[in-house]
Amino acid sequence: MPADPFRPPRAPYRPPHPYTDAPYTDPRAGLPYAASPTHRTYPWQPPAPPPPRPHRAPRHAPLGHHSDLRRLRRAYRRQRRTATLTALGYFVLFLVLSACAPSFMTGTVADGVPAGLLLAVGQVPVTWLAVVLYEATARRRVDPLAELIRRQAAVDARREAAR
Repeated sequence: MPADPFRPPRAPYRPPHPYTDAPYTDPRAGLPYAASPTHRTYPWQPPAPPPPRPHRAPRHAPLGHHSDLRRLRRAYRRQRRTATLTALGYFVLFLVLSACAPSFMTGTVADGVPAGLLLAVGQVPVTWLAVVLYEATARRRVDPLAELIRRQAAVDARREAAR
């Protein structure tokens, strides 16, 4: 069977250069087409996003690395330790005295009331004292630092919104 005179001879397949818009012929299909069109193919596609704005370094240190945040964590840690050690320390003292000094705990203090009962009832006021200490240190040390950081965060947010 003779070769078709209207069909071009087959060339080996070579993929197009990735940055060219010139049409080429796919030897498997024999049809020319563009490698990548220079126009939007589908009109309903959203437009390409604008290029990103150049990055400006912030004038202030980011909030996460701020020394006030470290001071806040330190004050809050001290506050928790003080309140916890006050309440638990008294309770542990009561348990140790119960285990190691039963004669002291069963001995009477005033009007025939055992010392162990007085120490057990004293646990309630000591717990209240721990709560009062917690609130007082929060008001004096932790809350002002937290308010300062809140104000700085609001200022930073307004700066970012203005950009």
